[in-house]
Amino acid sequence: MARGWIATAWGSPQTWVFAESGLPAPRQGEVTIRVRAAGVNPADYKHVAAPRAGVSLPVPIGYEVSGELAAIGPATRIASGEARIGDEVVAFRVRGGYATELVVPAEDVFAKPASLSHAEAANLLLAGSTAAEMLHVVGVAEGETILLHGASGAVGVSVLQQAAELGARVVGTASPASFERVRRFGGIPVAYGPDLADRVQDAAGAPIIAALDAVGTDEAVDASLAVVADRSRIVTIAAPQRAAAAGFRAIAGALPESAAYRDSVRRRLLEAAAAGRLDVPVARTFPLEEAREAMRLLAQGHPGGKLALIP
Repeated sequence: MARGWIATAWGSPQTWVFAESGLPAPRQGEVTIRVRAAGVNPADYKHVAAPRAGVSLPVPIGYEVSGELAAIGPATRIASGEARIGDEVVAFRVRGGYATELVVPAEDVFAKPASLSHAEAANLLLAGSTAAEMLHVVGVAEGETILLHGASGAVGVSVLQQAAELGARVVGTASPASFERVRRFGGIPVAYGPDLADRVQDAAGAPIIAALDAVGTDEAVDASLAVVADRSRIVTIAAPQRAAAAGFRAIAGALPESAAYRDSVRRRLLEAAAAGRLDVPVARTFPLEEAREAMRLLAQGHPGGKLALIP
């Protein structure tokens, strides 16, 4: 029997249930993963906070995990190639990662980089692929200076590192308490607050070519519109209504185009992490049974890094 968290009603994590369930043997094209760490992301609770089209209750919680192969379906290879029972793997875009074990499509499973802990590996791909798509849709190129809102968060930290790989400079908004994290990953920090657009431009010391918004506040959007003339080079993951009204891009993992792109970059992100070019700061781990406590800390904002659940 496996145990895992499921949402049996729409609402807060306080409505979630930690339940036992039977686990079927994997069929062809599937594998069973014994979970060693589950990544914790805002999407985990946001996606079950209210009814969504095409989604019915109960909903298993958790989109990414790291663990070991416990069973392999007949004639099945994982996305990174041949695999054996006991191999360490990561999986992203799965359902029900907050569990002791789960059966998932083999096409979503990759060999885990040996250099990453399970807690780090379980938190790499959702934030990393989101960051990669943000950079992609605004076409960030070598030598450009860009603005990033939410630079100290999980997506922001990944943007900073991937932008550095592209040879771009990043001015990143954050609270003063998080400035050192922004600097650690190569960003130029600027505090939120009055006259943000002017202070961002002063800090850049060069034209700002694109803006990436990971916070969704009116302040962030207004600053982006003020410093970037070409609205095709502004993207948000948190303010879709402002994007629609002002004529810039909003992306989300539930959109088919976004999902396809994010799936396409998983292998590249894993290779970068294995080579030491992509770090995943982990602030804290919780026992799997304490998922609600992890959610409370995440919802407070600024946990100082990623969180992971450990069965």
